[in-house]
Amino acid sequence: MAPGGWACAAIVGLLAFTSSVYGIGQDTCVSFKSSSSAFTVVNSGKAAPILLSPDEWPGVQRAAFDFASDIQQVTGVKPSLRNITSSNSSDSSLGSTAIIVGTLGKSSLIDEVVNRTKLDVSSIQGQWEAFLAKEVANPLPGVQSAYVMIGADKRGTIFALYDHSEQFGVSPWYWWADVPITKHNSLFVTSSGCSHGSPTVKYRGLFLNDEQPALQNWAMEKFTNGTGAALTGSPFNHFFYTKLFELILRMKGNYLWPAQWSSAFGIDDTQNQPLADWWGIVMGTSHEEPMMRSIPVEWNLLGVGAWDYSTNQQNVYNFWKVGVERARPYEGVYTIGMRGNGELPLSEGQNVQLLEQIVADQRQLLMDVFNTTDVTTIPQVWTLYKEVEGYYEDGMRVPDDVILLWSDDNWGNVRRYPIPSERNRTGGSGVYYHVDYVGDPRDYKWITSSQIEKTFDQLSTAVARDATNMWILNVGDLKPYEMHSEFFLTLGWDASKWNPSNLNTFVTSWAQREFDLSASDAAEVAGIIANVTRHNARRKPELLNSTTYSLTNYREADNVLAMLQGLNNASTRIYNQLPSDAKPAFFQLVHHPVQATLTLTNMWISAGINNLRASQARLSANDFMDEVEQLFDQDYAIEVDYHSILNGKWDHMMDQTHVMYYYWQQPMADTMPFVTKVQPKKQALAGAMRIIPEGSSGAWPGDNMNNCAQGYGCPNPSISIDPFVPAGNRFVDVSAGGPTPFTFNATSNASWLDISPAKGSISASSPEQRVFLDVDWTKVTSAESAVITFAANVQNQPPMSVTVTFTANKTVVPSGFSGFVEGDGTVSIEAAHASRNTSVSGLTWAEIPGIGKTLSGVTPWPRGGNELNFTAGNGPSIEYDFYLFNTIAQGGNVTITTLVSPSLNSLGDDRPLGIALQIDGGEPQTSHFVPPATPGNLPDAWDGVDGWVANSIIEVPMVFPVQPGAHTLKVWMIEPTVVVQKIVIDTGGVRPSYLGPPESVRV
Repeated sequence: MAPGGWACAAIVGLLAFTSSVYGIGQDTCVSFKSSSSAFTVVNSGKAAPILLSPDEWPGVQRAAFDFASDIQQVTGVKPSLRNITSSNSSDSSLGSTAIIVGTLGKSSLIDEVVNRTKLDVSSIQGQWEAFLAKEVANPLPGVQSAYVMIGADKRGTIFALYDHSEQFGVSPWYWWADVPITKHNSLFVTSSGCSHGSPTVKYRGLFLNDEQPALQNWAMEKFTNGTGAALTGSPFNHFFYTKLFELILRMKGNYLWPAQWSSAFGIDDTQNQPLADWWGIVMGTSHEEPMMRSIPVEWNLLGVGAWDYSTNQQNVYNFWKVGVERARPYEGVYTIGMRGNGELPLSEGQNVQLLEQIVADQRQLLMDVFNTTDVTTIPQVWTLYKEVEGYYEDGMRVPDDVILLWSDDNWGNVRRYPIPSERNRTGGSGVYYHVDYVGDPRDYKWITSSQIEKTFDQLSTAVARDATNMWILNVGDLKPYEMHSEFFLTLGWDASKWNPSNLNTFVTSWAQREFDLSASDAAEVAGIIANVTRHNARRKPELLNSTTYSLTNYREADNVLAMLQGLNNASTRIYNQLPSDAKPAFFQLVHHPVQATLTLTNMWISAGINNLRASQARLSANDFMDEVEQLFDQDYAIEVDYHSILNGKWDHMMDQTHVMYYYWQQPMADTMPFVTKVQPKKQALAGAMRIIPEGSSGAWPGDNMNNCAQGYGCPNPSISIDPFVPAGNRFVDVSAGGPTPFTFNATSNASWLDISPAKGSISASSPEQRVFLDVDWTKVTSAESAVITFAANVQNQPPMSVTVTFTANKTVVPSGFSGFVEGDGTVSIEAAHASRNTSVSGLTWAEIPGIGKTLSGVTPWPRGGNELNFTAGNGPSIEYDFYLFNTIAQGGNVTITTLVSPSLNSLGDDRPLGIALQIDGGEPQTSHFVPPATPGNLPDAWDGVDGWVANSIIEVPMVFPVQPGAHTLKVWMIEPTVVVQKIVIDTGGVRPSYLGPPESVRV
């Protein structure tokens, strides 16, 4: 099926037909109720027999066995599975109806059916992995009607079978995630059946990588006697791989890069390679493993001399020859080129000329081993990963028939797509993509932390730029990236089914299929998953620290925890109401990620609060120290829960360490975040009562470096508020400064100020009280100040008091204005909340719901941008109306910071990413915010624990002259792949935070 066709969203078979059919992204042909146009698969305890030809592909025969078993799992009735030939096709025992399965041009039975019935198969003839299925009358002597399932090739037939199995109710994850099968007494298919043309992406695969400690330890326990392969000790034998082959095929993938770091696919188990081919999987090897040999494992075991083609050419060549000879009988794509041993760049001094010689020798080797003069018939790929992309940019080229596999930056941001001059190559191109990674600025491989919305954003561009010959996803240990792996392969199978408007239906459909949920519960699960993955994508769990989220500004840390706690409550509710057979799957796929994320985030935030409150001499710091210790234990308990389900089926799968990284590499053990303790028996020097106003890291009375610049002799605190502060109120914390109890009263001299609660009791067992301050704006004119007195009666000590100055600044918007209003010294706008949107040349700014750190993002659409780019003021624009009361220090300027999804100059450095901003009719400002990097490298701002990928955002600031009043901000398209998440207009009040100020009030 041709890529594109976004307007055809209405035809997507995304469970819109009925909640009881289970296919995702498919045109549906299955039902569980009879109709006049239905073919009966199972009814009244009887099943139509399944017929194949004995000359059919073995992989199809095997998948047909699965198909029969799937029908039995759903209905309790097992259909007979028979090989028949044209000579016995008139056997009266066949019955009047049958399901006939086979591959066009391979199955003599299918060829006979086509010839007898004149069935039109032109739609799939000669197509890669296409299939059709429909009811055919009198296909064979004695058979009145058959549901005929025909593949254009081996995998076309296999996909036809698994497509129907999924619609029957058998999830691809029935074994790998223990998804239960919903039972039905009857199964029917529509007479018109299902069909699918060639997939969007030719080779669609997964890459097992960084497989220690989780996947390897698990596989050692489950698939070996504890010793692993003779040479390598690897547990990844054919028992393991055949489970994986089936999963990939059920998800309509066809390609695999096997585990590499302590394994060697070709020597660990001599059945690995033939069984991959037998099942129908195309094998390859990773970007650093040429010619079907494992690097570094096989070379370290069997290589002779140095891994250096310039000094050890013959030995390296001989090593490659063994790999090609070993793989020749089987379907594969050969990785060409060369990197250093152990995923390192080639040693200094290696040059393009040598690498081109390596490729030429590898291609000659392929011709010699395959005994052919046409090497273009042997699929090959050259992966432009890291420094290899630099070789390409420096001028190295490979022949046109070789697939160019462009890479992301290891964090889900594609480094480059093919430019127009590169799209006429016969080998085409593709994308190597990551949801798991080991390397700078930090490993991330514990739980799911990538958004499918981001993957869609990046790979929809790959489709538009014709990078569709190969997609490979680095899935690390595979679990817990189940849903993302399936989304990746589903998008590659048929990208035309998906667009920004229906992207969320993937998850709702997935939730219904996996857990047989109602539509409302499925939508709730989709919200849970969207929010937990958004949270983990904002900042990978491995990159969290105790001050990632502001502990003082915008109530950010509190809001993050409240959001996660809400997700946990919702997940727990659904988990508790599920039948027992669905709970293991729900725990793995939904509940564990939620619980683990909440626990880890809470642990880090509690550690930050502990340290902050200790610096403020607050006794409650100790409660948070205890909280961190409990959460640290809970983190491990959740891991044990995962390992204990189903009698330990997934033991070790959560072995990955994830707490307290000291540099990029995984810690050797989880260690608790640093906490401190306040002496609970000793009073703070400044007295029993501590007063901490919202937004301050300081505390009163007494000295604190955060009370004022001087750090001592500081004035009493002050707070201000205006009507357009998003939170709507302010607070002051009253805290214990030691073991001595006290009571307090809070009073003010203003009738317009409400204090709640206005009194309380503080003790060692109840060391905190948050006091909220609300303004009755009907009683305030312009700016008015109040003095709040916090008076404490301390047991056996003199009374204490602290005064807080509270200013209410009543700002008023003129009647008739509609838009965002400055509050708290800022205007913060989610990019999707536009006032107007103007299209140019068929392009418009469209929302990708869910993408990014807070709500969503807007991007020029259609994704390809029709190859267009614009200068400021000429392209599509999106507009935001806003109202200002202030400028920075009243100097007549504001800083507008556009928060943009991390992306690279993926159309080439001559087409750098850019946006333009304009206020009212003023001069637009353009920023090309991603600077060019040296070939094979990334911009300096990209890396580091405070870089663009770590923070999951690029901040693009611009300064504009402006006066208070009503204004319109226009954002102009420059390049088509920009995703704008949020816009922050700073009038002097923006404070540090990770997510930026919350969205302003809109009137």
